[in-house]
Amino acid sequence: MDRKSIIGLILIFLVFMGYMWWTAPTEEELAAQRAMRDSIMRAEQMRIDSLEKAQAMSVAQTTTIEDQLKSDNDSIRTAALMAAKNELGSFSNNLEGDSVTISVNNNVLDLEFSNVGAYVKSAILSEYRTYDSLPLQLLSPTENINLVFLAQGNKLINTERLVFKPFCNGMPIAENTALTVEQDSVVISMRAYTDDSTGYNENQYLEFRYIVYPESYLVDFDITFHDLNNVIQVQPYMDLYWNNQLIRQEKNKENERRTSSIYYKPVSDDVDYITEGRDEVEKQNTPLQWISFKQQYFCNVLIADKEFSNADLETRTNVRDTNSHYLCDMSAVIGLPYESVADYTVGMKFYFGPNKYRELSDIGMQLDHQIPLGWGFFLLHWINRFVIIPVFNFLDSFNWNYGFIILVLTLLVKLVLFPIAFKSYRSSAVMRVLQPEINEINAKQEDAMKKQQAVMALYKKAGVSPMAGCLPLLLQLPILYAMFRFFPACIELRQQGFWWVDDLSTYDSILNFGFNIPLYGDHISLWCLLMFAVNMLYTHVTMKQQAQTNTMPGMKFMMYAMPIFMLFALNSFSAALNYYYCLSMCITIIQMWAIRKFTDEDKIREKIRLATVNAKNKPVKKSKFMQRLEEMQRMNEELERQRANNKNNRK
Repeated sequence: MDRKSIIGLILIFLVFMGYMWWTAPTEEELAAQRAMRDSIMRAEQMRIDSLEKAQAMSVAQTTTIEDQLKSDNDSIRTAALMAAKNELGSFSNNLEGDSVTISVNNNVLDLEFSNVGAYVKSAILSEYRTYDSLPLQLLSPTENINLVFLAQGNKLINTERLVFKPFCNGMPIAENTALTVEQDSVVISMRAYTDDSTGYNENQYLEFRYIVYPESYLVDFDITFHDLNNVIQVQPYMDLYWNNQLIRQEKNKENERRTSSIYYKPVSDDVDYITEGRDEVEKQNTPLQWISFKQQYFCNVLIADKEFSNADLETRTNVRDTNSHYLCDMSAVIGLPYESVADYTVGMKFYFGPNKYRELSDIGMQLDHQIPLGWGFFLLHWINRFVIIPVFNFLDSFNWNYGFIILVLTLLVKLVLFPIAFKSYRSSAVMRVLQPEINEINAKQEDAMKKQQAVMALYKKAGVSPMAGCLPLLLQLPILYAMFRFFPACIELRQQGFWWVDDLSTYDSILNFGFNIPLYGDHISLWCLLMFAVNMLYTHVTMKQQAQTNTMPGMKFMMYAMPIFMLFALNSFSAALNYYYCLSMCITIIQMWAIRKFTDEDKIREKIRLATVNAKNKPVKKSKFMQRLEEMQRMNEELERQRANNKNNRK
């Protein structure tokens, strides 16, 4: 790494810091946000306190009642049943009933619905498998989604305890049923009726309705309150409890855990998320458009037709570490807006599917921002969204092997960057040609300012700028980093083989140690090792070319330390990324050799000689930089004369 590269890195850092400063909110904006947040929290605190108190009492009672219901003593069970019915109020007759499971397949999803709680208890993606070839199940057995609200008489109703009456396309279901969605959608509805003197009042009911479409990852989910305005207490919103234990799907468990988090979309803001890989609780008191339990390559998303009132979000990663089957726990308490009218429906949608850019972008609502493509960081998302992904999808349409697609993509990137790279490499070649003359100037001239002027004049004659390498570096780094974000997030590479690699989306292990080496891992990745070897070769060639130039102290060590750092840092990254970096570095070496091979050094020297002759015959227009140098030299000479005069006067 020469002086030009160092200057380029410094400029990149300054640009980044300037961007962060420019986009940072002002103190007034932060104060306004805090004030709004505090006012909303105070307004809701009374409702929350009362609801929590009622819920705590209900949980304690429920635990006792459920234990009593399991008793062998008939009198205890009867008393417990009466207590449970009294607790559920108008929905007491929904405490008992037969458990029914409804299975629905639409070629991309295998869903199971339970009438006990009226929720989706299983979602399997038919087109995907786990790293160990098992069916890819997004919902854990303990997953649940239940509605909690207050009924008349201050009764706390939790739909988790209710046994709903199941229907399929309007027809009652009395036993376990398996359905296939072909051309028309399938409607699964489950109703909890209120009580009357005959048992059920079929004119008053709470309905959970799911609509499954052919070959779609989207499932409509509606909650309808039919003629319940006199049964349910007036309340601004109800709490929808949604929790899931994320199931491990990928080979690299730790990386999958680090890339799993809760994402959410505020109605009036961009997508945000809980910091990945952390145990954290967030209270969102602003309306939300959707909430997602996101894993590395898959996600469960709950989308509001209008908006959610608020949400309490929580992630826990330190659970079940001894069980390799689970990654972490995620939960959300979602505020559903409620209006006390005769018929009221809250419309929502579920998305159970892959984090595939085309799928999520077609749905809209910035769902594709769950894919870590560098959103909000400089130009990375624009590069990935409008350049890398369209080109990759175009190449993918030919049904080539993904290893070959990455090769072609690398060649295209290098071809686009070649004019920039050519300018940089040629500038380095010219600097190398000029080095003997620069050394001669340094030997003859002692004054630093005059030495700098002479060197700059030499650069001007040769038609080269010492800053020529900075701009190419600035332009190439965003693309390189965009690729760094693209490959690990590309689900198309998942479980796709190439040569010895079984899965391009994860590391290619050729040797497992059986123990962990700090900062390196428990394995050796061959593509990472090859990338390291090529990087060392590139460093050696570069340092050999710069052997005759003046380099900053310690640069040689830093140049050789960088490949070693990348060896440790990228050993557990995807094989596709290391393969790309290896290819890119090989092409770079070939470019350097070709440019040096076809650079005519004698022609450059002749150009300098002619420029020198012409300079004697006509004045050369000085650049602003040269003018500033001359002005600084003039001021420096004037200061030296003043110091000399003052010294003589004192004598």
